[in-house]
Amino acid sequence: MKLGDKIRYLREVEGSLRGLDRAMTQGELVRAIADEMEAPISQSYLSQIESGARPHLTNTSRLLLAKFFKVHPGYLVDDPEGYFPELQSDLRGQEDKLDLWLVGGAERFRRDHELRRALLAISRHEDSRGCLLLLESVLETPRLAERLMDLLRPSAESLVEPTQVSEMRHRAPKVVAVKKGVVR
Repeated sequence: MKLGDKIRYLREVEGSLRGLDRAMTQGELVRAIADEMEAPISQSYLSQIESGARPHLTNTSRLLLAKFFKVHPGYLVDDPEGYFPELQSDLRGQEDKLDLWLVGGAERFRRDHELRRALLAISRHEDSRGCLLLLESVLETPRLAERLMDLLRPSAESLVEPTQVSEMRHRAPKVVAVKKGVVR
């Protein structure tokens, strides 16, 4: 992962942690760092880092961002080719990795607002792993997913009483004829 990707990812996580349901903008990040860390960093500098125009952080900026995002300063560099961070084995570490993966997925699907909101909701849940295992059970139980969708997210037609649907289907449509300005 490149440094710019990591900064964008950390802005997404920070936005989620602050209840924004979106990534913090670069401007919001600059203001938060100025307010909370009492140290300046410019939006244009962050933009250059994220775009790759500036491939490295200064040591001062690296330490400032690491302290703000509560990550190790060594995280704020490009990962070497072939590097995989999935070496933790404790369950909490897995839960944290899963939550970060879900937030990353939400960022990838940011244009699909419903899916993004769902992924962020799972990531914020205390037991996101359990949520996904529950989803697996729901999907493997015949017709349960469809019944739950009808119950929890009803379509417009299912909001109408069955007797009303029957009446609407059997009612003859009104015919309106227009002939030379005369409505019948």
